[in-house]
Amino acid sequence: MLSVTLAIFLWSSLGVVIKLSGMEVTVLMFYAAAVSAITTGVMILLKKDLIKGLSLRTVAPLFILAPVSLINTFTFFYAYKNTTIANAVLTHYTAPVMVAVLAPLILKERFTFKTLIAVLIATSGLWIMLGVSPEEFYYSLAKGSKDSLGIISGLFSGLAYAMVIILIRRLAPQYNPVVMTFFQNTLISVMLLPFAKLSADLITGLWVLLIMGIVHSTVAPILYFYGMKTVTAIKGGLLGYLEPVFSIVLGMIFLNELIGLKTLIGGVFVLFSGYLTIRKE
Repeated sequence: MLSVTLAIFLWSSLGVVIKLSGMEVTVLMFYAAAVSAITTGVMILLKKDLIKGLSLRTVAPLFILAPVSLINTFTFFYAYKNTTIANAVLTHYTAPVMVAVLAPLILKERFTFKTLIAVLIATSGLWIMLGVSPEEFYYSLAKGSKDSLGIISGLFSGLAYAMVIILIRRLAPQYNPVVMTFFQNTLISVMLLPFAKLSADLITGLWVLLIMGIVHSTVAPILYFYGMKTVTAIKGGLLGYLEPVFSIVLGMIFLNELIGLKTLIGGVFVLFSGYLTIRKE
């Protein structure tokens, strides 16, 4: 559970790094994935026991995870571009609710009353934190404008995110986390190859590429895959609610962004739901 929480904390710093870099997101994603693929590839070469017994047939399921992860990221960014940040985040973080519904059906996980309470508290906290009323949200969806496209894309990203969590929960017990990270980032870098650019920005922004490649695309996934060997998909999804809270705190520290009362109250709700999730029965 701790490794999943630590991975989420590391991912929550991504927004700060991207803002400080000033580079295109697709370029950052490509080079970060490439750096991670090289790093984990070297780790596998140095310790060949990691791939012992693996064949193209046995690793075939890993080829599903990377495209779904990429769809999740692209639809989330599309939502950011076409609707408000609040609408994009709200729709994307329907994922834990979707996981809570889908995991008992797909993974046969037990859905408890405590889980239901945690989902309700976390969702309420997110609404409060973003300061959007349900009426405003549904009006944006109903008016049939650019906002609607963004909201629909955000909901699709939430579904893709939910499928990523469920896939990881299914695959994590079967593979070494380093191997999973290698395959995911190798495939993502191949799919993003058309967006690769060589420019002077890459030299000045080399520190960003190394941080994203090693911290966000290597260390964080390895921690997450390791933790999801034992953590249920439902709990993993609920812990994901901590990411916007951590992001806001890091934005305040590194970007001097102010935290309002609604953000503080909503954040407390989300943190409390996280406490309920990790607390022993």
